[in-house]
Amino acid sequence: MADGIGRVRFMDAQRVNLDGFATEDARLGMIAYDSPADPAPSLVVRDGRVVEMDGRAEADFDSIDEFIARHGLDLDVAGEAMALDDLAYARMLVDPSVPRAELVRLAAGMTPAKLAAPLGLLRPAELMIAMTKVRARRTPSNQAHVTNRLDDPLLLAADAATAAAFGFRELETTVPVLDDAPSNALAVTLGSVVGAAGVLVQCSVEEALELELGMRGFVSYAETVSLYGTHEVFVDGDDTPWSKALLASAYASRGVKMRVTSGGGAEALMGGAQGYSMFYLEARCVALARAIGAQGVQNGGIDSASVAASVPKGVRSLTAENLMVMLRNLESCSGNDALMSESEMRRTARTLPTLLAGSDFICSGFGSIQRFDNMFGPSNLNAEDIDDFLAIQRDWGVDGGLRTADTAELEHLRRRAAQVARDVYAWFGLADYTDQQVELAVDAAGSKDLGATDTLAVLNAAHTIKTSGLTGLDVVSALEQCGYPDEARRLLDMLAARVSGDYLQTAAIFDEQMNVLSLVTDPNDYLGPGTGYEPTPGRQAEIDAIRQQRSVDDLRRAQDDSEEFARFAVVGQASAGTAAGEVVIGLSPAVGRAISRTLSGLTVSEVLAEVLAGLEEEGCTARLVRINDSIDLGSIGLKAARLAGSGIGIGLQAKGTALIHRRDLSPLANLELYSVAPTIGRADYRLLGVNAGRHAKGATPDPARNPYSDEAIEARYHTRVVALVAIERSLTTGGGPEELRWKGER
Repeated sequence: MADGIGRVRFMDAQRVNLDGFATEDARLGMIAYDSPADPAPSLVVRDGRVVEMDGRAEADFDSIDEFIARHGLDLDVAGEAMALDDLAYARMLVDPSVPRAELVRLAAGMTPAKLAAPLGLLRPAELMIAMTKVRARRTPSNQAHVTNRLDDPLLLAADAATAAAFGFRELETTVPVLDDAPSNALAVTLGSVVGAAGVLVQCSVEEALELELGMRGFVSYAETVSLYGTHEVFVDGDDTPWSKALLASAYASRGVKMRVTSGGGAEALMGGAQGYSMFYLEARCVALARAIGAQGVQNGGIDSASVAASVPKGVRSLTAENLMVMLRNLESCSGNDALMSESEMRRTARTLPTLLAGSDFICSGFGSIQRFDNMFGPSNLNAEDIDDFLAIQRDWGVDGGLRTADTAELEHLRRRAAQVARDVYAWFGLADYTDQQVELAVDAAGSKDLGATDTLAVLNAAHTIKTSGLTGLDVVSALEQCGYPDEARRLLDMLAARVSGDYLQTAAIFDEQMNVLSLVTDPNDYLGPGTGYEPTPGRQAEIDAIRQQRSVDDLRRAQDDSEEFARFAVVGQASAGTAAGEVVIGLSPAVGRAISRTLSGLTVSEVLAEVLAGLEEEGCTARLVRINDSIDLGSIGLKAARLAGSGIGIGLQAKGTALIHRRDLSPLANLELYSVAPTIGRADYRLLGVNAGRHAKGATPDPARNPYSDEAIEARYHTRVVALVAIERSLTTGGGPEELRWKGER
């Protein structure tokens, strides 16, 4: 008994218990909200200068306080904002009559502690209401990771085109080998312009190299510029708020969009939380992001997401972090970079509120590739989850930024992207790839499908790109010369957009017509029910049209088997039999006409062969009768029993559901029922025949039990059942029962 009772041992074996859960410990920063060390909000301004902020005098300011005090507060509104009751502001956040602009105006004058306080009062549903209203851009979007463990250019290009086809508007790549970065940036850029127009690309590497790639036109945005909530952790990385501000201006001056990265739990993970709560420290990071002039923040579940998720209300605080970014009038790139749990339920629960509420980017770093190829580490959502995500979008009727990609079009795009990468690499003398390597990349689900590759070729290509002075304009020329004018135009348009700078607006993305959607051009206008963003009919059709959906006509075509139907012929009207050993098999209206295959995959003839063989084992005879006035299985079985000489009938629907009935029972009563058609196999149908025969002889057989399955049978088959039942219903003529001759072989 040392391991507890069986029920507890069973619970211990579930995947959620692989996660780490921590007791709150404020000393270590392992607390989501309201640490004893968190300061009370305060702001003292003297002669236009902040001399106290959140309980700390100017003389005691650290570098973060200093930068926020000098550059991060709107002192014109600060007095009003700081005097506002926390509960009053929290209620304003969920009040449809209070516009976004007013909430943002007040937030601009709030210190980190002051903004954190009312957000800490919001319950989960209230956080979602507030996010719906306060996000910057009206139209939601999504961001993908495109990486692989081999840095293979052809696969990167194919996967980038795939991500664009699924609707991702930003593609982020990185490298397992730092020196490969220029090649990865080029490959993903090439794939992006094959997949769609206006897709932004990032190569997340060391900041100086990332900036160089941006200046040369290989990437168009950056976000891995990390901020931290304590001075101690900041300086550990040889950084200061001033160095980050300089970097932000360097990106902007080169026409490269830039946001910063932070997130609850980072300081605790690095041993520098100084006893503060995760949420308060993140409030400092977000205020600093506003102060340094970044366009947005990637937070709410980055590398330290599992740290935040280990403590009570930690996941709630991750969503509140995103809301805090929105209130600072910044783009919110809602973090899903880290696989925060081994539990499928917890992973989904982490993302669902953001998906339902909407964000500028529903996910920061949706791994559009498989987990093992995600060189950032597995994201909270990866390629394994794309179909699930598309289905959840459809379930709730919300726009998560993605769409189903047509299978044939996807193959075409992957092949073209791999060919483009091959030809451009050859044009510049970077590497030579064969047709076979192109085809492997087209078909590959991941880098494991490529077989042996020459990783030194990638390294040499990257070195040549870096040392040759190659630029984006050179790549445009190469695309044109290699016979890819559409891709050349798309890349040139992206480079031209860098010059105009319109997409440096907050929360900017391009749509596929190269229109800039941003806080300026596409502002969020939600003011309660009936207002705000709703997908257009065309976009809603994209959301709804997942590749797995089937119509009745689709199912009818799949069931159309003339050879199977030809096995059945009408003999005439059925009449009551008199033979003592006779069992009548009652068939539903679609048998022999429109439905050829049961839910288990067996044809109706294969089912009948087994049932008849079972009856024969018991020395019974059988007749086949099609019941034309009902699709109810109980009614079919009872009518069959009343026609049988033995008084025993079998009811069989074309979809495979079956029962044994007796003539003196009520329609809903029966002797045995095989109700879960998808699980019924040949042996079960034979046993059905055997037991029906034993009932006909007056014996009492051991009743058969439905085969057990712990799978989601209803979810898997009920849509098909609805379609099959609709087909059956359309053939219910109201006519009398027909005796059939079956030409099947046993």
